Amino acid sequence: MQAMMRMVMLAGLMAMATPAPVQAQATKNDEGARVILEQAVAAAGGEAWLNPSTLYLAGHAVFYAPDSAEPRSTADDYRMWRAMNPDRTTAHGADGKVRITARSGDRLLFEVGFDGTTTWTEKGVMPREQADAYWASNFGFGIIREALKPGFRLERAPDREVGGHKVALIRVISPDGGTTLFGIDEQSHYIRYMGFVTPRGFHERHYDDFIRLASGWVQAREVTLFYNGVKANTVYWREVKPGEPIDPRLFAPPQGGKP
Repeated sequence: MQAMMRMVMLAGLMAMATPAPVQAQATKNDEGARVILEQAVAAAGGEAWLNPSTLYLAGHAVFYAPDSAEPRSTADDYRMWRAMNPDRTTAHGADGKVRITARSGDRLLFEVGFDGTTTWTEKGVMPREQADAYWASNFGFGIIREALKPGFRLERAPDREVGGHKVALIRVISPDGGTTLFGIDEQSHYIRYMGFVTPRGFHERHYDDFIRLASGWVQAREVTLFYNGVKANTVYWREVKPGEPIDPRLFAPPQGGKP
């Protein structure tokens, strides 16, 4: 009887002790993700990269159809203007202000903008529901700049290789519950990968051909986008201008909702 009692007590003590290692492992996991992110921020340019007021990028882009190996179209003039929201908490929604134009010679392939309230294209104002789905399938990278702030959670994920480079994967969980994976190069600590679930499927971006500006800002000049594992387009940036003034009128929708 006494032996049985000792076994029961021992089992109870073991059950009570079980959560402690699990909690310790979770804490270690979160701390490891934070260290990786801090290294990525430092490698990307530190404070200048964390808090840009604006960003202008220009280059060219190649677009692919999902049912063909050949490019569908090429924009020899591809530009993006961005005004940042320093208090961003939404991972995959319209935020701040943005305008993107794609041209092939004198022909406008497409144009899309967001002035902080309204989403518009070369065809006019986009309905809210359609706009929300559009931005949810495209916005995601900028949330990493906010991920060290209170309200965000960081987790580790299994590591992988991207473009022949070993990357450490971390998961950024924003206050709104949005989840984004980022892959940090184990050697350079550059951000080489991003992935998240969208209305179009699982979206991934691979970043390559990095350049460091005089300010310390590091920019990937080659960005390839995938949906459900299929390449959608590659953008090649040749101009990078962070923090320069941008006229707010540039983000405004066309007068009367028409181009």
